[in-house]
Amino acid sequence: MKCPFCLNLETEVVETRDSEDLETIRRRRSCLKCGKRFTTYERVENANLIVIKKDGRRERFAREKLKGGIIKSCEKTTVSADTIEKIATDVEKDLRGEAGIEVESKRIGSLVATRLKKLDKVAYIRFSSVFKRFVDIEDFEKEVRRLIK
Repeated sequence: MKCPFCLNLETEVVETRDSEDLETIRRRRSCLKCGKRFTTYERVENANLIVIKKDGRRERFAREKLKGGIIKSCEKTTVSADTIEKIATDVEKDLRGEAGIEVESKRIGSLVATRLKKLDKVAYIRFSSVFKRFVDIEDFEKEVRRLIK
């Protein structure tokens, strides 16, 4: 690690601590040349997920886009912001835990729909209407009948 003060390459680790979320390691270092101390952070770099859209296009996974879709589905329901955040986090963890960096958009939609179905039926129907591309009232009716059973 290069000293940010004198640019010397020889440093030593004086102290190491895990962050609260256990995702980052904080290290206090000391330069062997100038003696000044500085802090570095170490974390695992996640590979970018690539989403394969229905039309075959590929784009980077955007967590905020995922979260935005969930928020829209949950408007005027009892689903809290913390719960929405947890759904987005859980879906992203599931995707990163699967083999490969490419994922079909329908897989993402399926993961979200499964969670919303257990949580709030109205949010589930709203999400499904976009995810499953409901065209007319009959599509809604079929999905509502499945929920009732």
